[in-house]
Amino acid sequence: MAASRMTAVYIVSDNVVSPLGWNTRDNFAALLQGRSGVRQQHRGDWSDGPFQASMLDNQALPERFARDIGDDAAWTRFEKMVVLSVTEALRHTSVRLSDPDTVFILSTTKGNIVLLEAGDSSEPGLLLSSPARKVAAFFKNPNTPLVVSHACVSGLAAILLAKRLLETGRYRHAVVAGADEVSRFVWSGFQSFQALSDEPCRPFDSRRKGLNLGEGCATMILSVEPEHATSEPVRVLGGALSNDANHISGPSRTGAELSEAINRALDQSGLRAADVDFISAHGTATLYNDEMEAKAFDLAGLGAVPLNSLKGNFGHTLGAAGLIESVLSIHSLRENTVLPTRGFEILGVSRPVNVCAEALIKPLKICLKSASGFGGCNGAVVFGKGG
Repeated sequence: MAASRMTAVYIVSDNVVSPLGWNTRDNFAALLQGRSGVRQQHRGDWSDGPFQASMLDNQALPERFARDIGDDAAWTRFEKMVVLSVTEALRHTSVRLSDPDTVFILSTTKGNIVLLEAGDSSEPGLLLSSPARKVAAFFKNPNTPLVVSHACVSGLAAILLAKRLLETGRYRHAVVAGADEVSRFVWSGFQSFQALSDEPCRPFDSRRKGLNLGEGCATMILSVEPEHATSEPVRVLGGALSNDANHISGPSRTGAELSEAINRALDQSGLRAADVDFISAHGTATLYNDEMEAKAFDLAGLGAVPLNSLKGNFGHTLGAAGLIESVLSIHSLRENTVLPTRGFEILGVSRPVNVCAEALIKPLKICLKSASGFGGCNGAVVFGKGG
């Protein structure tokens, strides 16, 4: 029998793999300590000079994979991140990916794009469906995996897809993984837009110069059965997507369309702007994105709400960003701590948003997560603590 549209959807487990740690606990601790994975990278085959990015150690990743999973010969670097993250998330719940009631969803913008750099554009692994099927088969999932590739709102779109599938009653559980890696293809694309900063990024700051790229993977396991959780229940209360149709790579100049997604997400959650305790912003540290988001939050009546961006810690992880930042925000709710925005000192946007430069400890119940991306896409998801 189909489930009601009002079916509660719980986050019962999660994991983050990034240059700051192999699990969510270590990543959260690193953020509280003010640490960042962004550092100077030297890749002579990509760039004539050094650049700033957050990248996993090329020796540590295969070593960790060999220790936790086994032989890594059959897996690409991208796929190793996904398998490690999903494996760790599954350790903390009784949900099993081998269960027919569980769907696997992969969020990514580029997948195995590094295979293109080997010179073979016919490589089947380049198809985004290929790593999704491979990971699903590894965990013996009997269902056809789903792929969400919707620019930088991919992670939030994947969470909303999982929520809606669970609400229909077709599945009882969803394992959602979001991953992307920094490659020459990705780096050169953002370089051509002149969107990269030559120093650690500064979200919402008056001296911001652009973004830093990053890589990693996050996994979120959702279920309609809260008993599978080992931590305090957090629910996906609502969410919405919008498109501003402004420009292929430039966001809206008014913020109205992201504001619309936020308002619809709050309305779906049965909440008002005054109910939001903190915002996890997209906050890429580009001139146009941060200005647009500030306008959107102001239009939605959220200008005074504490806000952070984690791009200064992780860099911009593309299709993984929405999931990595959502997972850390969920743990912020549980810990009643708004994480600081690394690199922020002086407000540099035209609307008076409340950017947290330091960790803020206060009772938290509701978090709004926003994201925006190329093609004018916007997303907003509301997370709430408690059953």
